[in-house]
Amino acid sequence: MANIDIAGSRSHTLWPMSDTSNTILSIKNLDKTYAGGFQALKNISLDIYEGEILALLGPNGAGKTTLISAICGIVRASSGSVTVAGFDILKDFRKTRSMIGLVPQELTTDSFETVFNTVSFSRGLFGKAANPTHIEKVLKSLSLWDKKDKMIMTLSGGMKRRVLIAKALSHEPEILFLDEPTAGVDVELRKDMWQIVRELKSTGVTIILTTHYIEEAEEIADRVGVINNGELIIIEEKTKLMAKLGKKQLILELSNQLENIPDSLNSHTLELAPGGLQLVYTFSAQVEPSSITALLDGLKKAGIEIKDLNTTQTSLEDIFVSLVQDPS
Repeated sequence: MANIDIAGSRSHTLWPMSDTSNTILSIKNLDKTYAGGFQALKNISLDIYEGEILALLGPNGAGKTTLISAICGIVRASSGSVTVAGFDILKDFRKTRSMIGLVPQELTTDSFETVFNTVSFSRGLFGKAANPTHIEKVLKSLSLWDKKDKMIMTLSGGMKRRVLIAKALSHEPEILFLDEPTAGVDVELRKDMWQIVRELKSTGVTIILTTHYIEEAEEIADRVGVINNGELIIIEEKTKLMAKLGKKQLILELSNQLENIPDSLNSHTLELAPGGLQLVYTFSAQVEPSSITALLDGLKKAGIEIKDLNTTQTSLEDIFVSLVQDPS
């Protein structure tokens, strides 16, 4: 795939994400309660930084799509505020909406229109002057140029999803929402889409994606947010989240069967596996290497011979499941 270059003449400054002066989208105390009394969003506050990829994880009905819809003006929030580059989405709807591209979860396209025409039409909807050169650039970047004269209805599901991204990029937005972008696509296409997202980020586009695929967030996100029952449980840089909540295990294969763990090793968090041929040492991701060295020295002094060892680490999926099950 060709490198994506869809930023046009816009200039983006990618500040370090710890510097909140580059906040491009700010959500404050957002609530959404529907007429029947169902509260889909509960007091959500979140700042999103320019040029980052933020993944929002959550089970079905958690509030992910409602949150995106409220930001994009599809659903009106019951209370709270949203600003894009300092502009209120209600008072300055036309301006803020023109800065946002949305790729919905559903494959809604103009089936009887050509790829080129439907993407060009989307640009016009935002009051942008016709720009065939930009549309060509977008289509080529998404490997759609050879399909430009094809009817949408003749395309595969994966290609239709690319067309949705092209439509969302047609008016040169600064923020792109991807609602379950790889839902229902095969593994190969999913990885292809991940590359598209990375290349979009490299142009300065801020990307917020919702996903059910934990590996998707683990692979491409800078920060991860977890939503459940309309509440934002946690929002954290991915690596910090893994370090904060992740656990590691050192699994020690023993040369000889062990009946019990010697008292001299009680200071270490050790567990003897059934059968007595395996010791499991559980530690936090932040533990000092010296602790492991001390453990190995202790095992040697206790006369315990190690045949082999390996490590495992808590995945983002494990963290997600634990947060949803016990948000405290």
